[in-house]
Amino acid sequence: MSVRIGVEEEFHVLEVESGLLVPRADPILRRLPRRTFTTELHRSTVESNSEVHASLDDLHTDLVTTRRRLDAAAASLGLAVVAAGTAPLAPAVAPHPTEGARYRHMVEDYRTVADEQLICGAQVHVDVPDRDTAVRIMCAISPWVPVLLALSASSPFWQGTDTGYASWRTLLWQRWPTAGPVGCFASADEYDAMVSDLVRTGTISDAGMIYYDLRPSDHLKTLELRVCDSCPRAETVVLVAGLFRALVTDARDRLDHRRAHGGAPECDGRHEWLRGASWRAARAGLEGNLVDPETHREAPAAQVVRTLLARLRPALEAHGDLETVRALAEAALADGSAARRIRRTAQDEDLLACVDMLIAETRGERAPRGTAGMRSDTPRENLPAADVTGPAPSVRPLTRR
Repeated sequence: MSVRIGVEEEFHVLEVESGLLVPRADPILRRLPRRTFTTELHRSTVESNSEVHASLDDLHTDLVTTRRRLDAAAASLGLAVVAAGTAPLAPAVAPHPTEGARYRHMVEDYRTVADEQLICGAQVHVDVPDRDTAVRIMCAISPWVPVLLALSASSPFWQGTDTGYASWRTLLWQRWPTAGPVGCFASADEYDAMVSDLVRTGTISDAGMIYYDLRPSDHLKTLELRVCDSCPRAETVVLVAGLFRALVTDARDRLDHRRAHGGAPECDGRHEWLRGASWRAARAGLEGNLVDPETHREAPAAQVVRTLLARLRPALEAHGDLETVRALAEAALADGSAARRIRRTAQDEDLLACVDMLIAETRGERAPRGTAGMRSDTPRENLPAADVTGPAPSVRPLTRR
């Protein structure tokens, strides 16, 4: 049976001319199917949910088509959407939370943490046979999760300032009480008892507020990856999804082997180093050193990514993903992280040009450097709207060679 994948993406809603976040998700959502698009904590964010797919090519087509529909709906209102961990010109706080009792409770309970939740992430779901398996394989996957964060890093700016981090979103996100690396659990019952304790103590209001880097879904037979920034390029999301599916498959195979042969658990339960590894990935992205999960020593990001590819080769081959994932990984290493592209644009031009670049990449375009030009003589709202029923825009193909 194929192991299927699905993706949730979050997008910032921007005013094109100023590049600022605006609380106008509601009018955009009224123009879109609610089965695919929905709200988030703040009204400056729209979330999309992909269909479930067995192939990376189908996932890529879905993501690109969904982004195109969202872009067309936003453009019809004179707005734009951006897939990135932070918007370069985000305000200090968001005064416009989405209506509803749950969101109101979050704002009242968590105050500044919720007010400054002006960040966007990408989540990947992968099929698992049951919750026990999901919980038990989290241990084996967790050491490699920071590598996926580094690949997705797209948030170097906060409130118009270079933070020095490739993923400042990670530092903001980890202020929630249940964010960051997940612990090790022997069973789903043990994991669920931990969640119940957090609810009973009032730390969180419900299981949906479990924000660890990995979590078993409470309503689907999936394991969910939650560590990544939203990615300007859909291809980066596909790369992360392919690697995560391979990590899940590899961990399942190793677990099944130990069950069949009575082997000891692969994980020793010592994950204290993981928070440091996540910090390193958020700081460096693909442009510096990461923590190698096999040696627990720092190593160049490219070396760690290629080590992961080598480890996952059998699982990638089993899904027919090896050539696609390897090509996308090498392209990512050659191009650098989105954080690097954003910084380079800011250095060469300004933060408004960064916004233009992010709008273009989210849409599936590759804006030539120095010619982003959304603030040109032709206002964006006067440009033709995309045909949301037509074929996907031309982007880097994922066709396997």
